[in-house]
Amino acid sequence: MRLILIIVLILAADILQAAPDGGQLYATHCAVCHGDKGTGGVGIPLALPSFLGSVDDAFLRKTIRHGRPGRVMPAFPALSDAQLNAVVGFIRGWSEKPAPVFSYEAIKGNPEHGRELYAAYCAMCHGAEGEGGKGTGVTFSRRRDLPIIAPALNNPGFLTAASDEMIRHTLQYGRKGTPMRSFLVQGLSEQDINDLVSYVRSFGVESDTAKPAPVTDATVLVEESPYTLEETVENVRQSIISQNFQLIRTDYLEHGLVEKGKEDKRQVVLHFCNFKFLYEALAIDPRVGMFLPCKVTVAEVEGKVQVMTINPLYLSQLFNNNELDDACKRMTAIYRAIIEDATL
Repeated sequence: MRLILIIVLILAADILQAAPDGGQLYATHCAVCHGDKGTGGVGIPLALPSFLGSVDDAFLRKTIRHGRPGRVMPAFPALSDAQLNAVVGFIRGWSEKPAPVFSYEAIKGNPEHGRELYAAYCAMCHGAEGEGGKGTGVTFSRRRDLPIIAPALNNPGFLTAASDEMIRHTLQYGRKGTPMRSFLVQGLSEQDINDLVSYVRSFGVESDTAKPAPVTDATVLVEESPYTLEETVENVRQSIISQNFQLIRTDYLEHGLVEKGKEDKRQVVLHFCNFKFLYEALAIDPRVGMFLPCKVTVAEVEGKVQVMTINPLYLSQLFNNNELDDACKRMTAIYRAIIEDATL
């Protein structure tokens, strides 16, 4: 009997030790966007009472699992079901009320009438085709009075996670603390709201928001130059100007990393910018600032001169933002043009 008790205690200790820590998982995977206490940032404010009161645990689990393709929120396919439940439990701890429970049965409505209502009441915020508001949750890319960016209703991640009843509940009661107002207060009938739900659900039939980000394994763009280091640096300067970019400064790559005067003179970096392009890119997603201003490095390695720069297309794969993908494509084309022009 004593042996059995010891075995049970050991097993219980192992189970407790193996239980996922939702708080730690949240801190690792979620806090950077949603805030340490769920107050929001790039991501929506998860601790908002009206949010937690209008989404069920299944919606949270599916959102974490599938993300929002092309809309900043990444998917987390590597998390186990137990880890998902732990994160959801941690998030739910910000509310004193129990999680709502919604049916996953389809709501019957008139999608054609819903289309008319959507154009009149929803398109201004959520986009004419349900593509969502522009930008991210970072202040620079949104109006300062907006606590959140209107979600993309035609997003396959949203349509997978949200039940019809959950969508209807949100339309009926709105989200206090956000621009989302109650449609009942605005004068719509319950049948009108059912029609809207049916129209929103129809977005799932033909949704192109899941277009894959450009895939590339090339972390850097690099070409060998037939010219000397000095000639190549000058060629890059002229090429930058010809691409309508302003040269900010030319410096040694090791500037600030080693004692002044001891920098490797064979490694030169040119900093440049097109301020209109910069503003447009930051307005799409301020995280692009991590690799701005633009830079091209010219280095002499074992007697060969190389021109190189980071590949924006590779970085765009990390951001999960379709709009930013297009900007990164433009930037990659510009980088290639500068490098090729300088090494011809």
